[in-house]
Amino acid sequence: NMINFNGAPINIELPVKVTLTVIEAPPGIKGDTASSGDKLVTVETGAKITTPLFINEGDKIIVNTEKGEYVSRA
Repeated sequence: NMINFNGAPINIELPVKVTLTVIEAPPGIKGDTASSGDKLVTVETGAKITTPLFINEGDKIIVNTEKGEYVSRA
């Protein structure tokens, strides 16, 4: 939601969770699903998000917009 005053936006309210596509992710290592490590990926907005190792380029993920954190795969 966006609140305008005299035609200018004065407040923007984002949803708590959004679905974003991973556009850049370091390659995973075989057996990643069993490990508990993290890696830094880039999503379509350019934001860098810390995710589990099993997330790959092209995956859709859910991100908490209040904390900027990975929630789950979409």
